[in-house]
Amino acid sequence: MEPQPIEAHGIEPLQKIVERNQVWPRMAAKYGVENPVPPWKTSLDGLCDALDTAAGGHTDPAAGGALTCTQRRDDEDTLSATVYADLPYPENQLVALAHSLVARGIIDAAELERRLTSIRARLEA
Repeated sequence: MEPQPIEAHGIEPLQKIVERNQVWPRMAAKYGVENPVPPWKTSLDGLCDALDTAAGGHTDPAAGGALTCTQRRDDEDTLSATVYADLPYPENQLVALAHSLVARGIIDAAELERRLTSIRARLEA
């Protein structure tokens, strides 16, 4: 059986994020924040760099880990242009990465949901 394209995998926790439309420009305006760059962007960049480093630059999944540099970037391009096309950058990059990690079985959707719920509770406290 041929694998499904990355965009065919529905990731419920990420669909909820898209539906809430809590994008940085809107949230920054709501809370009076003037910085155009979300505070989590640096962490996202670092995570992408760490994943790429862990893959060792390999493009062959058997050679360098569960998610290669090329796969991550290709997934991001595909998902940002399709499933997450309505989200602005860098939100589309963030959810595309999470989507790729869940769709490829690197993280579990239920665990992602638990962590998102925990983060939301801390932010709303």
